[in-house]
Amino acid sequence: MNGSLPAGLAARRPVPDDHGRVLAVLDTWWGGFGGPDGSRQRALLLPRLFFEHFADSSWVVEDAGGALRAFLVGFLSPAQPEVGYVHFAGVDPALQRQGVAGALYRRFAEHVSRRGARRLSCLTSPGNTTSLRFHRALGFAVVPGDDVVDGVPVHRDHDGPGLHRVLFTRVVDDGQPVGYRPRSSST
Repeated sequence: MNGSLPAGLAARRPVPDDHGRVLAVLDTWWGGFGGPDGSRQRALLLPRLFFEHFADSSWVVEDAGGALRAFLVGFLSPAQPEVGYVHFAGVDPALQRQGVAGALYRRFAEHVSRRGARRLSCLTSPGNTTSLRFHRALGFAVVPGDDVVDGVPVHRDHDGPGLHRVLFTRVVDDGQPVGYRPRSSST
């Protein structure tokens, strides 16, 4: 599988008991992004139901000692079966830029493409510059929005009043693996 993780890490499907473990790392891994409101929003985005009902298309990554090091919660859209939706993903900051998130996205893309998905979708907050860079590096395109915030197209009030979001899309079967990073023409 091309969703290989770095040595010493193992992925498995989440179980309901992982819910609390994931919630416990959100503020630390996001560096307090968005302050108390951001913390509340992150926690509300990951109710236990994802660990009970969407575990077949999600992963948690642990190190050899069993510590949580990354996770991805995603699903094949019931309303749009050609779309695999990444709902939430996170990586321990100590492991960022080591291929862990890319490996999880590749696993997810392979999983949903075997079930008929031809496109991946996800979203992020306009101020989450780390997420914006990451998704663009994986080949995701920003979906044009109805406004621009800090130079980024956003969908105003996408998740409720004042909760603007940047939407991404990526074709799964475009001949390039998810995580492909084309070289710039200047190199």
